[in-house]
Amino acid sequence: MRAVRVHEHGGERVLLLEELPIPEPGPGEVRIRVAWCALNHLDTWVRRGVPGHRFPLPLIPGCDFSGVIDSCASDVTDWPQGTRVCVNPGLFCGSCSCCMADNQHLCRGFGIYGETTHGGNAEFAVVKAENLLQVPDSFPLDKAAAFPLTYLTAWRMLVGRCQIREGEKVLIHAAGSGVSVAATQIARHFGARVMVTAGTDEKVEKGIANGAEAGCNYQTEDWKKFAKEWAGGSNLDIIVDHVGMDTIPAGIWLLAKGGRLVTCGVTSGAEMNLHLAPVFFKSLSILGSTMGTPRDLSNAAELIWTGQLSPVLDSSFLMANVQEAHRRMGERAVFGKILLEVDSSLG
Repeated sequence: MRAVRVHEHGGERVLLLEELPIPEPGPGEVRIRVAWCALNHLDTWVRRGVPGHRFPLPLIPGCDFSGVIDSCASDVTDWPQGTRVCVNPGLFCGSCSCCMADNQHLCRGFGIYGETTHGGNAEFAVVKAENLLQVPDSFPLDKAAAFPLTYLTAWRMLVGRCQIREGEKVLIHAAGSGVSVAATQIARHFGARVMVTAGTDEKVEKGIANGAEAGCNYQTEDWKKFAKEWAGGSNLDIIVDHVGMDTIPAGIWLLAKGGRLVTCGVTSGAEMNLHLAPVFFKSLSILGSTMGTPRDLSNAAELIWTGQLSPVLDSSFLMANVQEAHRRMGERAVFGKILLEVDSSLG
């Protein structure tokens, strides 16, 4: 089979298209003939490397992918060959106290396809049967590859961590990122009001088209002043942040009493000065969030299958052009998901 592999960390050139043996499913596993694979920032971290973290190189990246079941281990009897599927990217042991309490994302052995083991940037991929989601016949496989990681993450942030409520005012940074696209739609689904920030007027407009009622171009406007005017003072109930140093210290001051700031990343920097006075004066919560549970993904998927939530696609590239797809990830114009086309004839 053809597969993308990373042997060493670096720029786009380290993404090599290679011929590899087709993998065989082990106990409890199935083999998928891959149709589409979506890119995430996690894929760029795998490519570039992360200080203090070791990836099991050489590695096939790709945590979000869809396709059809090609083969099953002998002990897997409930997934017929040809079933259309996508994959929960999170791996967990299933037997520890966290897993037994439906907190699989807190499992000490938690991992992610394409990060801790081979992923979906290949013509075939082997996954655990318990990680499969069946895709309805009427639902396109490209969109099925585009939602799992980001909608899972956003659902856990807003529903699991922040316990979002109808009518709350929610600020979502970086409107065009996959998590922010998902968070905007999820917040609106629960009846919240949403404001977004972005670095271009075009992305602000797309953020509003995606469900936000207001948006601010932080390159040309003071987003803090804009948010305060929109919320009627320091009255934000929730801030969804994966920017970090450039936004979190100021965001804390904009929260209402009982407000929550939830973060799943720090792309502008992790080390920052925080003024804690508003945290205890206003009983604020600063919440970390990574990935989510199978139940979170199932809840999001049901809304996606019925069209109540809808992944936004930015662009697609042939798998052979994976280096170009990664370059696209670094462009400020990206809004939504970038896809790798592996075998579009599958659906």
